[in-house]
Amino acid sequence: MIEHPRIEIDPDIMVGKPVIRGTRLTVEFVIGLLAAEWSEQDILESYPGVVREDIVACLAYARDTLMSARTYLSPSSHAAAC
Repeated sequence: MIEHPRIEIDPDIMVGKPVIRGTRLTVEFVIGLLAAEWSEQDILESYPGVVREDIVACLAYARDTLMSARTYLSPSSHAAAC
């Protein structure tokens, strides 16, 4: 996993979920806001401690996590897709 200086993982913060350093905002939450069509500006206005680089770090963390994940189809899901 590539290190992301703006993202921290601490078992004592949000049960160890990756968060924006110095906040309790999880990467998952920020990605969820973007998926719900919040703009970068919406996030920055709603969370004054967050800067653009934090949002970009969340996206980079999500990308890197997905790049390192492996997805395996079960035989039943493969048959259903055909």
